[in-house]
Amino acid sequence: MLLLHQTLASSSTMLMMSSTLSYSSSPPSLGHWKTPTCLQTTSPSLLSKRKAWTLRTPVSVSSSDNQTVTPSPATKDDAADTQLASDIVRRFYEGINDHDLASVEDLIAENCVYEDLIFPHPFVGRKAILEFFKKFIDSISKDLQFVIDDISTEDSLAVGVTWHLEWKGRPFPFSKGCSFYRLQVLNSKKQIIYGRDSVEPAIKPGEAALVIIRGLAWLLQRFPQLADQLK
Repeated sequence: MLLLHQTLASSSTMLMMSSTLSYSSSPPSLGHWKTPTCLQTTSPSLLSKRKAWTLRTPVSVSSSDNQTVTPSPATKDDAADTQLASDIVRRFYEGINDHDLASVEDLIAENCVYEDLIFPHPFVGRKAILEFFKKFIDSISKDLQFVIDDISTEDSLAVGVTWHLEWKGRPFPFSKGCSFYRLQVLNSKKQIIYGRDSVEPAIKPGEAALVIIRGLAWLLQRFPQLADQLK
């Protein structure tokens, strides 16, 4: 009898384990069989390993033990890159048209050189240039305005402009001109460092200008020392 009871108990235990293993992953809808508590709990060490396997992502590894990521440094002129040189020059003309030298001052570099070819000498320095334009705007009214005909936009630090003057919206005589401006970047700002104006002459010699040029070229060939007088 004892042997029979042990055999039945062993068979019952094996039957329960077999049923448990069969339904632990997919328990029956009637819920007669439940996964034993010992099989429902996962050990902490296994959880930590599973978490590590799940969260680990590929990374680029260098030979250095200290993995530090440094972003690419921004250049100090990034802000200036967003400023179009042509926009700076347009603002320059707008300030002159509005007789607003305060808005023009910051567009001109401290050591700017400005050549107006109807004057014998260039204006050197921001102060001298602003004084020149003050005399100019004091001698005219706001009815006389610069009008830009064309302006280059390809170069980030050089601008060519063709323009004319208008009086109350009408072309002003002998007022066509072209200008060139070179800019520099200082403290993340673009400023005009050089300018040159060439204005339409009131007297137009026409072909006589070619005669004058030919005569001057002949004199320089005969007397090269005269070239020193042209400086």
